[in-house]
Amino acid sequence: MERNEGILFVLSGPSGVGKGTVREAIMEGRNETLHYSISVTTRKPRDGEIDGVDYFFKSKVEFEQMIKNNELLEWAEYVGNYYGTPIKYVQKMLKKGNDVLLEIEVQGAMQVKQNFPNAVFIFLMPPSLTELKNRITNRGTEEAHLIENRMSVAKEEIQLMTQYDYVVENDEVEAACHRIQAIICAEHYRKDRLYYKYKNMLEVE
Repeated sequence: MERNEGILFVLSGPSGVGKGTVREAIMEGRNETLHYSISVTTRKPRDGEIDGVDYFFKSKVEFEQMIKNNELLEWAEYVGNYYGTPIKYVQKMLKKGNDVLLEIEVQGAMQVKQNFPNAVFIFLMPPSLTELKNRITNRGTEEAHLIENRMSVAKEEIQLMTQYDYVVENDEVEAACHRIQAIICAEHYRKDRLYYKYKNMLEVE
């Protein structure tokens, strides 16, 4: 671990759990050292989503070229669409000592876990599968067969929570944000992150 490097926080969970809503709420109260890394996707924008703010919206051809050029920290195909994280921005922020928050799909989080073992992985959990299905249905953006597909994938993804460092239930957005903010704060006080600072203090004195 680099002495002054920032911490990579990875927030993921099943589709419909409210990752985007929670991420937005966290970033509204952010300080200058926490940065959100915008993902790239080939899915069509939902109502209100803005290119370069919520996602970078690309065609499948453009996305596949990014894969070939090794421009992505992670990428995954989910329900017929690609999702990925541009690597340059993440590396730049971490080297400056800034924290980076990724909001990504579970498949992508597993790739990041291989490439960045020192990252902190947070699984956002729905209160129940029934509530999860209601949230997906109430979005009004999915046909019935796609909703069932997402629920099937969600059950598989929830079993992967054992690969994460923390599990946070999103029963209420504000409460979920407070839990995640507490995790971010606590991670900065882990002894392995402070070792170099205090070791140097002893050597100087």
